[in-house]
Amino acid sequence: MGIIAVAGGGAAGMMAAISAAECGHTVHLFEKNEKLGKKLYITGKGRCNITNGADLEEIRKNIVTNNKFMYSALYTMSNDDVVRMFEEAGVKTKIERGNRIFPESDRAGDVIDGLAGMLKRNHVQIHLNTAVKKILTESGDGGERVRGILTGEGTFSCDCVIIATGGVSYPSTGSTGDGHRMAEELGHHVTELLPALVPLNVKEEFVKDLQGLALKNIMATFYVDGKKFHEAFGEMLFTHFGVSGPVILSASSLLTTVLKQGKQVELVIDLKPALDEKTLDERIQREFDSFHKRDFRNSLSNLLPKSMIPVIISLSEIDEYKKVYDITREERLKLVGLLKQLRMTVTSTRGFHEAIITKGGVNVKEVNPATMESKIVKGLFFAGEILDVDAYTGGFNLQIAWSTGRLAGFSAE
Repeated sequence: MGIIAVAGGGAAGMMAAISAAECGHTVHLFEKNEKLGKKLYITGKGRCNITNGADLEEIRKNIVTNNKFMYSALYTMSNDDVVRMFEEAGVKTKIERGNRIFPESDRAGDVIDGLAGMLKRNHVQIHLNTAVKKILTESGDGGERVRGILTGEGTFSCDCVIIATGGVSYPSTGSTGDGHRMAEELGHHVTELLPALVPLNVKEEFVKDLQGLALKNIMATFYVDGKKFHEAFGEMLFTHFGVSGPVILSASSLLTTVLKQGKQVELVIDLKPALDEKTLDERIQREFDSFHKRDFRNSLSNLLPKSMIPVIISLSEIDEYKKVYDITREERLKLVGLLKQLRMTVTSTRGFHEAIITKGGVNVKEVNPATMESKIVKGLFFAGEILDVDAYTGGFNLQIAWSTGRLAGFSAE
């Protein structure tokens, strides 16, 4: 049995350490922070969306970048395996809307406690406040091979190293690109790193008046250089700088590259996707008939959230004090158009400090998908967000972490 060093005590790193230890290896887990799972504590707004209950084919469809690379890893540890593992560790789970799986307690801390228990039972030796600074290698007949690591505490000899240091999103949790730097030093290529699952900035000033407003059951359609690019139904949130929420965050993973390229991105929100324009017009006419003696500003309470009414009135260019019975057909149809197509100009994404994950990472062409081992350095493995693999929101990114961590841990020897 060998000695395995795991760099990074997040989801992928803990999973890799547990898996390698289950195979009988002596495992040392190095974490630069004062505790394990720092980023896990804040995932799912502190509730930790551990995986998604969809079938594996659907999970692969929700992986935006390099989903074919994930085939072996997902079958090594499926979402069902993840749920079973946590249940056996005493962490009961539940399924919510969108097949999202959470701990029954809604506490991310319980997920970390479950992992900590598994680490302890498998005798993984944990080194907190200890950053891995360099991977040490030696040349042999078969090329470069891992022989150890360099930490702030000195040199540590080992047979294999699993790098699971994460990306560069939420740098306050310790994800500062250390693993990417070490991978590059060993000859690996790192694709461009961009923020993903991240809120979007928009040009229009009216979003400031809508700050904090959450909308359910809307249809968001994105256009890139005038062509339809992406469409999604669900929830969104207005912020002081633009838009956020599930449909926006998932779309950002597709938009981050085109925005970087300087392409024009427009967001069109259908506030009433269940109604076509004719049906919505008839609905508005019924509302107007009920409030025909009122001012226009007092006629929209059954159609829109309170904070949205002044914004829609302003965009409609209908005098807010105009009596409803005086509103023309042309004005009414303009209102219909606004509710079906509320348009915003997306200017950029927010930065890494607000991004849930990193898009980009170690080029997967240089990693064996059946083992997660480097094709360049023998005994070097990768797991989790350090790889150029990312997915939509909904538990899919943590599934990537569990699956790649499991496969790397099982393969290291």
